[in-house]
Amino acid sequence: MNKKKPNILWIFGDQHPAHALSCNGNPDVRTPNIDRLGTEGVNFTQAVGGCPLCCPFRGSLLTSNYPHKVVPGHEFRMDPKLNTIAHAFNDANYDTSYFGKWHVDGHHEKEGRAAFHIVPKERRGWFKKWLGYENNNAQWDSWVHGYDENGKEIKLFKLPGYETDELTNLFIENIKTLSDNDNPFFSVLSVQPPHNPYLAPSEFMKGYNSQKITMRENVPNIKRIQDDARRDLTGAYAMIENLDWNVGRIIKVLEEKDLLKNTHILFFSDHGDMHGSHGQFKKLTPYAEALNVPFIIGGEQPMHYNNHGVGKFPVPINHVDIAPTSLGLCGLDIPNWMKGTDYSHYRYTNKIKTKEPDSAYIQSVIPTMHNNSIDKPWRGIVTNNGWKYVCFKETEWLMFNLNEDPYEQVNLAHNSIYYDIKYKLNERLKKWIIDTDDKFELPKFNK
Repeated sequence: MNKKKPNILWIFGDQHPAHALSCNGNPDVRTPNIDRLGTEGVNFTQAVGGCPLCCPFRGSLLTSNYPHKVVPGHEFRMDPKLNTIAHAFNDANYDTSYFGKWHVDGHHEKEGRAAFHIVPKERRGWFKKWLGYENNNAQWDSWVHGYDENGKEIKLFKLPGYETDELTNLFIENIKTLSDNDNPFFSVLSVQPPHNPYLAPSEFMKGYNSQKITMRENVPNIKRIQDDARRDLTGAYAMIENLDWNVGRIIKVLEEKDLLKNTHILFFSDHGDMHGSHGQFKKLTPYAEALNVPFIIGGEQPMHYNNHGVGKFPVPINHVDIAPTSLGLCGLDIPNWMKGTDYSHYRYTNKIKTKEPDSAYIQSVIPTMHNNSIDKPWRGIVTNNGWKYVCFKETEWLMFNLNEDPYEQVNLAHNSIYYDIKYKLNERLKKWIIDTDDKFELPKFNK
């Protein structure tokens, strides 16, 4: 009898910076359950959300295609004719399910609250079970709709408590149901926290004092910026600790159902949050605080670690890589419509290593024009050997040597000493634009 294929879970929040985990060196936030996944699994410490904005990231996550081909900006709709990760797992006879925030149906908030927008069934990514919402920025007033595993529509209803807790309840009940089936499963939990407003249940909020929070080295010593950042971080860290607590609940039920040994758990985020770094807030910038995301592959614990990778890897895995890596973890073929790379060999060290790109392609295709965001389109790369290079149209903007400057405090883009390096990075960025069939005018340099 053939061994059952591994199960796989995606668990991700919204606007969660990579540095906001204790296993990634944060001295304030408490994340013991996520830390466990990282300690027992692999932690990609330089992972990027290639477009640091909710909708574009999610389109790329689901399709393994770049934002300019799927969801180029805020409140743009993903073409329902596109293949998604659910198609690939459905074809492999997996039970597929999705819970929580969707945000790729193109609803415009100016037309009414997105929490009440009903996503048509044909635009729910073809998961066999789907219970979610388009968008919501009120964690105590969350509404969901969808259909069950039999295809029966579930009318819009309000969750009785805090969003992360309630969605985790639904997610856990689904795991319990799936544990009785013969098929392997792929299930997604997508929650809004720690996205603003920065509020968590009181038992988590009371654990943080804004005046005792350690500020990033690149937060300017300007009172209004420091005050705003400290206030926001108090709530954001409480939300992250609450998310971690819910991750612990999921791990516990997997252990109780004897599923953990055959279940991969991928924990990540769509993008980060500036929280005052470089004097900026929120997202849509290429700085590390907004661009870099947690990315951990844990779970799937056999009796020993033979052939199982464990540790931290400074690899810029990108949004388009999550779907093919997930399929690779389950021993499934990667369909040719996926544009990302399978990084599962970091977890299964006996696998043939996939050829990795030398860099990650990062983009802001259509700016949102929201407050506290960059109001111009940009393109850039983060290289495997520690360089970041970003351009506005026809103009170089940022260049950092991340090996010596992880807080990105010294911009080398306009320093003639580094002209040769800038030229090479510009040429590599040009190749990414051509290879992905993107359109963007880079600066021109003489060799």
